[in-house]
Amino acid sequence: MEAFNYLSVLLSIILGLAIAQILQGYRAILLARGRVRHSAPVLIWSGLLLLFATQAWWASFALRDRTEWDFLSFSIILLQLGLLYMLTALVIPDVKDDGDTDLGRHFDQHRAVFFGLIIAMLAASIAKEAVLTHKLSSPLNLAFHLMFMALAVIGILMRAYRAQLLLSIAAVIGFLAYVALLFARL
Repeated sequence: MEAFNYLSVLLSIILGLAIAQILQGYRAILLARGRVRHSAPVLIWSGLLLLFATQAWWASFALRDRTEWDFLSFSIILLQLGLLYMLTALVIPDVKDDGDTDLGRHFDQHRAVFFGLIIAMLAASIAKEAVLTHKLSSPLNLAFHLMFMALAVIGILMRAYRAQLLLSIAAVIGFLAYVALLFARL
């Protein structure tokens, strides 16, 4: 069995759990829709996290031809995906069977941690490239990572709903450009 086939099983499980986390959150919101106060930034971020997971799975295909694996290389990939899972677990609150749920209030309470996890995930992504290839990412890839880190810092510092909405929209536009420029083809 090729090493990547073996290692990719755990990566796929983590990505599957991340996707399931968001989809279960959507299900809970739908079932309790009369008791849930919606928040556009939360819904945008949750959709973007689905795209992050999809892109991570898509990009992992590039590792299929790698024959030399060590624990550090695999661990840094696991760290990045583990942080992605934590983001998906944090963005949508558990919807209780009774009482109201306010998505915006939940997000605001966990905003600093959420954006801190984004920064950590991006740092792990940069480190992953350095560990796997023994060099930094391409300048364009690195520029996108740094742009997303800057957006996350702004997200930590700016609490206002309008700022969070504009930030989430900017993140979607930036991520779509990132995928179009760097990951449109395998």
